[in-house]
Amino acid sequence: MKRKKSVPYEDDLIESLRKNPEEAAAYLSAALEDGDPGVFFLALKDCIKAFGGMAGIARKTGLAREALYRSLSETGNPEFKNVNALIGALGFKISIDPLKKKPAKDRKGKAA
Repeated sequence: MKRKKSVPYEDDLIESLRKNPEEAAAYLSAALEDGDPGVFFLALKDCIKAFGGMAGIARKTGLAREALYRSLSETGNPEFKNVNALIGALGFKISIDPLKKKPAKDRKGKAA
């Protein structure tokens, strides 16, 4: 019995994101919730690979491909308008949700 040829993790991830936009949206949301901009930009680059690559996204946004590579590098610091344009070109939007408040506690530490 032959074993299936293994697929590199990144290739499998990119294919999965390409096939399922809801998964890609959840992937980006989870990366954003992590709180580390580097994690989010890495996830954004994965989604860009899945949805047409840097050249395709550059054409859709009107941003220079080289500038995108620089701004999404480890030392890059992209402007919000560019991040918003990238997310829009991928078919997503940024949304804001209220923080969940913890129940207030009385002086004895019990939930009010």
